[in-house]
Amino acid sequence: MQDSGSGFRVFARINHGKAAKNVNIELKPVELLIFGKPKAGSLLMQSQPSVAIDLPMKYLVWEDAAGKVNIGWNDPAWIAARHGITDRGKLVKKMTGALRKLATKAAGTE
Repeated sequence: MQDSGSGFRVFARINHGKAAKNVNIELKPVELLIFGKPKAGSLLMQSQPSVAIDLPMKYLVWEDAAGKVNIGWNDPAWIAARHGITDRGKLVKKMTGALRKLATKAAGTE
């Protein structure tokens, strides 16, 4: 599955709410979206293979007690720093902007 506008590919969706329901546990909607852009991720892995533990990127989408939908993710700059990647600043900045833009659009707050 691929988003034609951004070039990101969705690799998996994990519906934690549905899994909880299957074991008789009540949980507000919580879903993990695992996605990426192999060209960008591969460049980061060239710099430091250990970054693959944090890739592909993920959005966590959840509903809070007030019914508000929230979207969270790990900042690419934090991921790069965690793995000592210092030679991909331009790429990391571009990833950060793209993730923010996609989340803002998905949340309907743009």
